Amino acid sequence: MVLAAFMVPHPPLIIPEIGKDEVKTIEKTVKAYESVADEIAALKPDTIVITSPHSVMYADCFHVSPGEKASGSFAKFGAGSVSFSEEYDRELVQKITEISYKDPMATTLGERDASLDHGTLVPLYFIRQKYKEGKIVRIGLSGLPFEDHYRLGQRIAEAAEELNRKIVFVASGDLSHKLQEYGPYGFAKEGVEYDKKLMDVCERGALGELMEFNSHFCDRAAECGHRSFIIMSGALDGYDVKARVYSHEDVTGVGYGIGSFYPTEKNTEREFLRIRLIKKEKEFAERRANEDAYVRLARETINTYIRTGKIIDIPSDCPDEITGRKAGAFVSIHKNDNLRGCIGTICATRENLAKEIIHNAIAASTEDPRFSPITEDELDALEISVDVLGEAEDIDSPSLLDVKRYGVIVSTNTKRGLLLPDLDGVDTVEDQIAIAKSKAGILDGEKYKLQRFEVIRHY
Repeated sequence: MVLAAFMVPHPPLIIPEIGKDEVKTIEKTVKAYESVADEIAALKPDTIVITSPHSVMYADCFHVSPGEKASGSFAKFGAGSVSFSEEYDRELVQKITEISYKDPMATTLGERDASLDHGTLVPLYFIRQKYKEGKIVRIGLSGLPFEDHYRLGQRIAEAAEELNRKIVFVASGDLSHKLQEYGPYGFAKEGVEYDKKLMDVCERGALGELMEFNSHFCDRAAECGHRSFIIMSGALDGYDVKARVYSHEDVTGVGYGIGSFYPTEKNTEREFLRIRLIKKEKEFAERRANEDAYVRLARETINTYIRTGKIIDIPSDCPDEITGRKAGAFVSIHKNDNLRGCIGTICATRENLAKEIIHNAIAASTEDPRFSPITEDELDALEISVDVLGEAEDIDSPSLLDVKRYGVIVSTNTKRGLLLPDLDGVDTVEDQIAIAKSKAGILDGEKYKLQRFEVIRHY
């Protein structure tokens, strides 16, 4: 069972042998950490489960550290004398990977460096001063959607329950790294917004809201612990929690937040993932019912091609506005709010727009080099949109762009990059141009030409 869960940061400078006099600048964090260590010692857990952004991280699964034991030190931070040797709870590791084989997958394979990372060592520095007992389990994050991180937390709690293991969950992770101009990554307003929002969620114990954070917003805030906190939330699924925020500091330009969450009574209204999926399924069904002819054509194309390998003929009820004109078009596919494929044409390459959409829908679902081909079991979960492009026009200044209204084409004699308008995470013209240049492989200093185009987006 999960006795309690704690959200903690992992700045190496908090270790006196590393930070020295700088430790005084984050004194509130130090005292809060000591309180957490006291509470863990009082709970006397069998196992301490630590999720760390700096452990092994895969794009499509979670890594659980294998073996009997592991050691690590702060040598790369100039304090090699501060070291730890920890025994892993192999039985719990096996149970977690056993019940997380597919949904989502957790594995012990592929670890090249078994050393404990600083995301694990910093919490252990404080915990082991107060509590010497108990084995550990170390788990990395992944590139999977937020929902899968929550599911992993559920699986961890389930594994502990099956083994009658008393565990404490330690979610290691800093908040935004963009809180001050003098910080490691400078300043971004999203950083301040992220920390404020995150700490409010924790104070209210509204942990289900962590899955609602926009991933692009999180990226712009340069956070590192959000997925760690979501796994922690999943481990508390279905329980009321007694939440407490101990501290939040941003004096180094990085956010350090500490909080605790004690499960109390079972409460089906806090089965956040189940409730979220029901809501999304309803919204998805409504959206499917209201899809226009453009999207219906793309969806029918994808469903037929993935299931049978056959390219559909243009449906007899396809309207003249699609069959009777030519235009470039992009087909974008999302799954769980994450891009799953996007391929398109800047200008018409087929005899009509219908065939343009059919061709690009197949390419988006099977040929996008960033993703594996879509499989049949994914079809019912796909969100599809079709962007029909207007004529591109030359412009001589970025001031004539608008990220919400216009897409951009950046080109040289041999390179060309395109970016559609109104994309999540692209908020400025400068960002839009930079991304388009990157896609084209245009280097800083190279001369390039700008074009803009308007888009009609069909959902």
